[in-house]
Amino acid sequence: MDVPQREVNTTETSISVRNLSFAYVAAPVLREVTFSLKPGAVGLLGPNGSGKTTLLRALLGHLPLAPGAANVLGHDMALSPRAARRRLGWMPERGGILPGMSGVGMVSYLGELSGMPARDALQRAHEVIDYVGLAEERYRPVLDYSQGMRQRIKLAQALVHDPAWIFLDEPTSGLDPKGRVAMLELVRDLAVNKGLGVLLSTHLLPDVQAVCTEILVLREGRLLAHERVAADGAAAARVFEVEGVGDEDAFTARLGVGGATVVREGRFALVTLRDGRGADVILEAAAATGFAMRRMRRQVATLEDVFFDIVKE
Repeated sequence: MDVPQREVNTTETSISVRNLSFAYVAAPVLREVTFSLKPGAVGLLGPNGSGKTTLLRALLGHLPLAPGAANVLGHDMALSPRAARRRLGWMPERGGILPGMSGVGMVSYLGELSGMPARDALQRAHEVIDYVGLAEERYRPVLDYSQGMRQRIKLAQALVHDPAWIFLDEPTSGLDPKGRVAMLELVRDLAVNKGLGVLLSTHLLPDVQAVCTEILVLREGRLLAHERVAADGAAAARVFEVEGVGDEDAFTARLGVGGATVVREGRFALVTLRDGRGADVILEAAAATGFAMRRMRRQVATLEDVFFDIVKE
């Protein structure tokens, strides 16, 4: 599937990936992935093993890449990853907790590692710990933290050096419903009110619906879609319910050439159009194949509809 490119913001704030491929030993994990992002809340979706974490590691400069494959904040991640990482925050799904340290000690230490003076790192550590809601627990050893507290302190350390983008790998993993809602509220605030770019990697559609305004969908290392998501959880795709008489196979094949996805449901065909395509694609396919339409009605495509339709293709 061809994925159209979004408008790219200035290189100082944007992320651009072009034909990014990567393999561990011989097995390909990412296959010619191409997209551009500007600051906002972006959901990175896909089944387990789809390449989400590997893509995040590539954008962080943790993997050897070909020059020009990934440009982050104006820096080629094959040539100058450290310069980009000064403005990137990283919240890993696993690990990220330093034993033998208090919450404030760990966050300030990681601030120093990012290049901040010790006094500034300590002051900033107190600020971000207050922000994530751990003010009363800042001096406790991080190994004594609950799972919810550990997720919050990992978010704090990702923010301590005031990044332009933060990459979050399953930030609600292991959280109870109350903790999950609180974490998503923080993530939404960072994107909407603080102006950060947020790339949220998850397999949970409700998390994306709660926070994100666009999604990237990966499957088996390939980027299958780059869609916008409305505030009500509706996706930018358009779905039409079509009924008619004629050569259904030819009609369906013609729609596929036009970039549409067709799913049969009884006597109806559900035709999904993405990337700004309109009903003229359906009308052209019907005219070209002699398919006589009796009815064409637009439906509202939810994020679940689009995601499950994509990963089944």
